[in-house]
Amino acid sequence: MMIGGEGEANPIWMKYGAWIDYAEKLGAYCIQLEHRFYGKSHPTEDLSVKNLEFLTSEQALADLASFTAAMKIHFPENKWVAFGGSYPGSLAAWYRLKYPHLVDISVSSSAPLVAQLDFKEYLGVVEAAINRTNVGCISQIRSAVNSLEQLLRRPLGWKMIQKKFNLCDDFHGDNRKDVANLFETLAGNFMDIVQYNEDNRAFEGSRTANISVSTLCNIMTSDAKKPAIDKYAEVNDLMLNALEENCTDYKYSKSVKDMQQEIWNSSAASGGRQWTFQTCTEFGFFQSSDLDGQPFGNNFPIDFSTRECRDVYGSKYSDEFINKAIDWSNANYGGKNLKVTRVIFINGSIDPWHALGLTNQNDTSSDNVVIFIDGTAHCANMYPASENDSQELKDARATILKTLTEWLKE
Repeated sequence: MMIGGEGEANPIWMKYGAWIDYAEKLGAYCIQLEHRFYGKSHPTEDLSVKNLEFLTSEQALADLASFTAAMKIHFPENKWVAFGGSYPGSLAAWYRLKYPHLVDISVSSSAPLVAQLDFKEYLGVVEAAINRTNVGCISQIRSAVNSLEQLLRRPLGWKMIQKKFNLCDDFHGDNRKDVANLFETLAGNFMDIVQYNEDNRAFEGSRTANISVSTLCNIMTSDAKKPAIDKYAEVNDLMLNALEENCTDYKYSKSVKDMQQEIWNSSAASGGRQWTFQTCTEFGFFQSSDLDGQPFGNNFPIDFSTRECRDVYGSKYSDEFINKAIDWSNANYGGKNLKVTRVIFINGSIDPWHALGLTNQNDTSSDNVVIFIDGTAHCANMYPASENDSQELKDARATILKTLTEWLKE
């Protein structure tokens, strides 16, 4: 069973992916479940805050349990293996934790297991991944961000920023929320590419699958005479073109207004409103600029993210509320110390999310298997195999199949 996450379930996964290869070798049925409130799974009339109270990981696990119990009537002798990557990877591990009588094995890929308010370590892994690819890239990013910050000091600089980065609206450098949104957006160009670097996801229809960390860093380091800020803008243009967007949308007020939409056919309903609600009420995971020394500046601190919770969903979702919710999530599931058996935990070294996951066999019991793949990104082991895959990735997929085969025989 492939567990759905914070987006529409893509039927292409019923034809491709490592789990399909495992199923063919092991003679298994394949079932994919969409997560409540995402895609076409609409359990309520709209996405009002009152209705979003029913959007929790616990409810998602209960949905898995209800479905599995019903299916066991038709397949009473079959063993069940749950697969998931990223947040669904967390759900896969937690499903085995909470409902071990229903699921026999879980394969948990790139799963954040620790709820954390300020996930500042994210940018630390991004920096390390970029350095690993191109040692001169970080200094160019740092120089570009410093120049950008210099331009914030005067109105003439604001106009230059607006033109260089093709902003959708007039830019005012004295609006701290807009500044934070812009700096986060520009850092996000690198964050997104690092997270999914060379992961064979083109089969899903990704528009940026052919863009790698090397692509961005080649732009940042290719012309020594060109100002770093111009190359930073060139990276932004590349991403805009790939995503078929006409301009850089940075206005905080527009973002909040979009996220406040409650109807199902709104742009927010594609997953942004729902997932942000889950981060505000369960997990945190806010990727701030608070880590000392990282090259993207310090203009989107943690309070920028927590303010968004209040602005979008209401004053109830204060810092105190979010912190209590995070504490409960860790108490409920156990963080990295979850007491669970027969889970395969897989992470990649250049995936920023590995910082919140299990990466060392010594940190869990011998009843589980931990695989840490050098040089791979987010959920790389889940995608279809390629002849260009590293030996480490090929070995990881082989270990997963070997473990599944052994456990299913017992």
